[in-house]
Amino acid sequence: MPISRLLLPLALASAVSAADVRLQPLKDLDGYFPFSPPSSLSEWEQRREQVRRQILVSQGLWPMPTKTPLNAVVHGRVEGDGFTVEKVYFESAPGFYVTGSLWKPKVIKGRVPGVMFAHGHWQDARLSLGDPAKVRQEIAIGAERFEKGGRSIFQSLCVQLARMGCIVWQWDMLSDSDSKQIPREVVHRFDKQRPEMNTTENWGLFSPQAEANLQSIMGLQTWNAVRGLDFLLSLPEVDPERTAITGASGGGTQTMLLAAIDDRIRLSFPCVMVSTSMQGGCTCENASLLRIGTGNVEFAGLFAPKPQGMNTANDWTKEMATKGFPDLQKLYATYGKKDDVFLLRGEHFQHNYNAVTRSAFYTFLNKHFKLGFEAPVIERDYDPLPPEKLSVWDEQHPAPKAADPEFERRLLKYFTEDSARRLKEEGAEVLRQGVETIIGRAYDQAGEVEWTLADKQDRGGHLEMTGTLVNKTHGEETAVTWLYPKQWNGRVVVWLDDAGRAGLKNGDVSALVAGGAAVVGADLLLQGGEPVRQARVVKNPREFAGYTFGYNHALFAQRTHDVLSLVSFLRNARVGSHPSPKAVCLAALGPQAGPVALAARALAGKAVDRAAVDTHGFRFGRVLDYRDPMFLPGGAKYGDVPGLIELNGPLPLWVRGEGKDPQAAPASWLLE
Repeated sequence: MPISRLLLPLALASAVSAADVRLQPLKDLDGYFPFSPPSSLSEWEQRREQVRRQILVSQGLWPMPTKTPLNAVVHGRVEGDGFTVEKVYFESAPGFYVTGSLWKPKVIKGRVPGVMFAHGHWQDARLSLGDPAKVRQEIAIGAERFEKGGRSIFQSLCVQLARMGCIVWQWDMLSDSDSKQIPREVVHRFDKQRPEMNTTENWGLFSPQAEANLQSIMGLQTWNAVRGLDFLLSLPEVDPERTAITGASGGGTQTMLLAAIDDRIRLSFPCVMVSTSMQGGCTCENASLLRIGTGNVEFAGLFAPKPQGMNTANDWTKEMATKGFPDLQKLYATYGKKDDVFLLRGEHFQHNYNAVTRSAFYTFLNKHFKLGFEAPVIERDYDPLPPEKLSVWDEQHPAPKAADPEFERRLLKYFTEDSARRLKEEGAEVLRQGVETIIGRAYDQAGEVEWTLADKQDRGGHLEMTGTLVNKTHGEETAVTWLYPKQWNGRVVVWLDDAGRAGLKNGDVSALVAGGAAVVGADLLLQGGEPVRQARVVKNPREFAGYTFGYNHALFAQRTHDVLSLVSFLRNARVGSHPSPKAVCLAALGPQAGPVALAARALAGKAVDRAAVDTHGFRFGRVLDYRDPMFLPGGAKYGDVPGLIELNGPLPLWVRGEGKDPQAAPASWLLE
């Protein structure tokens, strides 16, 4: 049956679609991020695993890095009224130090709850003491209760929890307090790309190479949180069934992420960060791939049905009571746990983790961990400790070199080499899932695809049909041209070219059509006109890839989506009305099209019978500009182009550009 009968009825049935949504303005951190609760638990569990993996991949934690010995050092015990505090540092990776304070009850009976406390963008948070005049102002508006204790919201929370019988690990974010190996100018204030760090070997953070290996400040901080939980649970007094995490602002972001990816956390209380609005403005709160198609409310939802609280303030969280929290309640209700998610209304306060919010956390923890205190739980005053009593470094425990760019390079090299080892240990499935995540779409998620015909011409030996492939599920459009031989042999070749459909003038295409194969050419996204020299980025002036590609797919990934749509369309003809092609093949000989085809084939698997590609030796790890059309976050981490070839596995594959080239011409090989 002729392919025209396969296509034309669909053309008549298809409605004219809207413009490609990918041409709309890019999404950024100030967009709108609603959460739609699932209709069933089975639907949610599938979505939950997908988003959880997306977080892990974005943080450089898929697969999880090697957990090397912590080599923890605990010293400098100080005794207070009902509590003790010790100085701690350990290695989350060899030579990479996490610093903080370990607070304990003065008397410990049996196993007690363990609480992790992450701070946000309060500079030198763990060590600082607030201005007394400012504390008095906070007392006047009801945000704090005590002139002494109110000078440190961080010590206040730790002291109170220790008095309640909890062990608290309160650690430093990168560049803060005693953590100085990576400077603040890099961690929080990064502005312009550093040419000396943008190298194909020994690169630094924020470089295209770091992004291609999914190495980021946020990822390093998340890894420190994972290792911090390892440390907390290594303490024999800590009850592994009663572990909690809390934090505000950037600490709220870290709270959400660790709770989402680490099942060992039993209770979560992220403050002033769960919102359908602004998602986190700092470079330490953003990472490529992290929030594409998702956002902070859904991240919080990943913790369901375990107990979780949060709050609002007069900031980006102020609409949470009507936008976001009702959806979390619906999700928890699906588990039969609607009352286990809690929102403290506080829009009359500014961005905070003040005494009112802290009291809500103590009360929530007391309830779910059955600590036995009268509710609500209210702080008692205490004498805050000066910085020298908490700083972990001294003459007996010297600090590592601060702000050392060579350390930064060595650290990323360590994680790169460790990742390669871990991928080999984990095998092909983890590799495939990693690639699927960085591309952002599995083959079975290609969606509902239809074809609209614009023109048909008789070219003698073949028909030429032009039109648009419409992906109704994802709102995407791809202009295509079909060359259909009048003596069709049942084989379709998707011919990809750097010039789009103009590549159908290639002599190999003529040979394919003459051999009886139908050939379809496509203008993948932004093809068909002047070649794209630079990919679009958001208006944020800071030169950080995560501000764009944490919310939007890279152009390389979007073009791969177009190929998956084409293959899916060919493989999903309506049974009973139209025959499917006997074989679907893929060909791409251009330096940009070749890697796209490899990625699509890796995900489509057996849906593509044969693939012929020329890689031209391209490597994602050699791209030196995150605006390059071939830039792909994570592209180098998962084996780069050789990894894509590996995922093509035993399926028939013709490859040129990788050393030993095949003998046969691509057209003749595709016709075999």
